[in-house]
Amino acid sequence: QLQLVESGGGLVRPGGSLRLSCAASGSTLDALDIGWFRQAPGKEREGVSCIDSRGSTMVSVDSGHGQFTISRDNAENTVYLRIDSLSTEDTAVYYCAGRPKRGLCTLESSRYDNWGEGTEVAVAS
Repeated sequence: QLQLVESGGGLVRPGGSLRLSCAASGSTLDALDIGWFRQAPGKEREGVSCIDSRGSTMVSVDSGHGQFTISRDNAENTVYLRIDSLSTEDTAVYYCAGRPKRGLCTLESSRYDNWGEGTEVAVAS
């Protein structure tokens, strides 16, 4: 059973950076597509970025003012989401999600089977 645990959230000032982690267990990253999603207060969950089993990545063009970079460490079985130039619009709970590899990853949340509990990111001065 795939389990995902996010970490790395916190309070950061506008313009700052964070690196979020998504640690996977129960499967290895070369067998998974992993997506990062976020849900801001009062808004629907939206896809931010994803990485497929081969390491190909996708970033949403509607991801607000932050700059997103997704990467992974196969030895640690962990996927990272670095967010630079954070703005208050990036305040949200960030979730990672996984599914067995399907070729290309997707930013559609309904396509993922397993979800972490989320890590909260708050951007404020």
